[in-house]
Amino acid sequence: MVELETFPNPNPNRNYTIKHVNPEFTSVCPKTGLPDFATIELEYIPGDVCIELKSLKYYYLDFRNKGIFYEAVINQMLDDLVGACSPRWMRVTGNFSARGGIHSVVTCESGSRY
Repeated sequence: MVELETFPNPNPNRNYTIKHVNPEFTSVCPKTGLPDFATIELEYIPGDVCIELKSLKYYYLDFRNKGIFYEAVINQMLDDLVGACSPRWMRVTGNFSARGGIHSVVTCESGSRY
């Protein structure tokens, strides 16, 4: 996996929310080998560091050819992102495009928002 880079939080004494939206996420269905498409929403309250966006972009691109189920994608992202930046709170949501008439949304959280 691509290493997620961080930078110092400019206001570590304040709770504020950062939200990044990637509308072009792709991975591969491990059963069919067909591409899966999603919008990934990353929302977090930073601790001492924030996630650097260029490394986040390349991190997402690393999933492009990976065979992985929706649930596993979002749980892995939460684990990797929390491990990289130790936020006070984080939520990762995958809003996956319809396949076979079913639209799926998977959300994982870590920490306490309040």
